Amino acid sequence: MVNIDQKTYTTEDGNTIMVLTPTSRLDITTTWQLCLKLKECISEYIPHIIVNLGQVNFIDSFGLTCLVAGMRDTSKVRGSFRICNIHPEAKLMFEKTMMDNVFEVFETEDEAVNDVPRSIASER
Repeated sequence: MVNIDQKTYTTEDGNTIMVLTPTSRLDITTTWQLCLKLKECISEYIPHIIVNLGQVNFIDSFGLTCLVAGMRDTSKVRGSFRICNIHPEAKLMFEKTMMDNVFEVFETEDEAVNDVPRSIASER
């Protein structure tokens, strides 16, 4: 089971940014939970999603596929999809598959949030 912490920010122009922080491995047995959460965010018209991978020490191809699907789905609603704070042990998978060049990757959550179009007004 994977727990997913979440934080919501609002931009000055009223758009919502959701930061999701999974707290476990993202593999064949747990990834479906993150995929459901991503779909839920998009269906609730949250256009900007950031996935903080600081607590994910392992990610397999199922986890990467879920993240690619999230990126694809946010682009369909003219949103943005960012990844931040990749755990050093999971970073190797991103580098070996060259997925670190596919995603917008940021070192910290603050950098990812601040890069979203328009400035941040408040945290809910």
